[in-house]
Amino acid sequence: MIAELLARDQLRQHALSLGFSLFGVAPAQFAPGHDNLVKWLERGYAGEMSYIPKRVEAYRHPNSVLDGCKSVVMLAMPYAANPLTTTRKMTTERKNTPERDKPLAGGKIGNYASGQVDYHDLIRERLNQLASVLKAMYPGATTRGVVDTAPLLERDFAQMAGIGWVGKNTLLLNRAQGSYFFLAALLTTVEIVADSPFETDHCGSCTACLDACPTSAFVEPRVLNASKCISYLTIEYRGLIPHDLSDQMQDWIFGCDACQIVCPWNRKAETEVLSEFQPLDMDEKTSLEHWLTMDEANFRKLYRHTPFWRTKLSGMQRNAMIAAANSNRIDLVPIIESFATSPDKVLLATSLRCLAKLRSKKLKSS
Repeated sequence: MIAELLARDQLRQHALSLGFSLFGVAPAQFAPGHDNLVKWLERGYAGEMSYIPKRVEAYRHPNSVLDGCKSVVMLAMPYAANPLTTTRKMTTERKNTPERDKPLAGGKIGNYASGQVDYHDLIRERLNQLASVLKAMYPGATTRGVVDTAPLLERDFAQMAGIGWVGKNTLLLNRAQGSYFFLAALLTTVEIVADSPFETDHCGSCTACLDACPTSAFVEPRVLNASKCISYLTIEYRGLIPHDLSDQMQDWIFGCDACQIVCPWNRKAETEVLSEFQPLDMDEKTSLEHWLTMDEANFRKLYRHTPFWRTKLSGMQRNAMIAAANSNRIDLVPIIESFATSPDKVLLATSLRCLAKLRSKKLKSS
């Protein structure tokens, strides 16, 4: 047992040296949250993310991802916290401030996209390096790295591995590091000494995250209706965003950190963020003009290997128009008018809706 513990600690040290800030091991077993996933899908909360129900049975056990899996090494890699992260008291004051009195500098993005790379690429590379270390320690071992693209209930196994607990905003929380981190997993056929599960709920009576959601996407604590979530609407959803939801999206143009910004566990979190995940070119990434005047060639050049690529340029322009209308950016009317003849039906419909909203506000203010 001592040798096994030493080997596990050696693997942990390698993981830390690669930029992972949290490390834990869970046994490969049936995912305890699978029944909840099935109920969640039955309630229609997945929206148009059809890839989830298509693979619903695969989420049941890690063997679906790696045949003969015996251990799941769970890891976390931090990214820069949203600069708006603040205390609950200050957040309440901001919430009670009329929208017209707030600064309208531009759009907002989920801070995980503030860096210079697509996290999938960097973390997958680091997982491959860690897998090489594990295989050297355990000759004949088979591994597979996972970065939120395989049918694995990462939060379940992260909690089983002792990394943290699932908060009321459905994100994994760690007392020392909050929630601003990516989860990754290294599955292996080797049986590694497992950690004790994290069993304490440290959310208590706090409902800051639930109260802060602009679209009221939380049906109840730890249950998210993804079809109303701004992250889903701005990234995953391809169509014309329903009017009642677009009006509530504020100025978020890619993702949303609202429930993380107000979380008390993010208030004093301290982690070392890799240079690749440090905020870069934020003036451009949050500029509505930047997105609305961009062409496909520049989008490919600037964002081919970033999270924005998933949304596509058309999605970013749809989101930017909505943010412009919600922020009363009358100055952007001439640019938005150029989309009123777009062959893209979603951009066309979005532009007409946003132009009507902006012109109505202009008339009321004159």
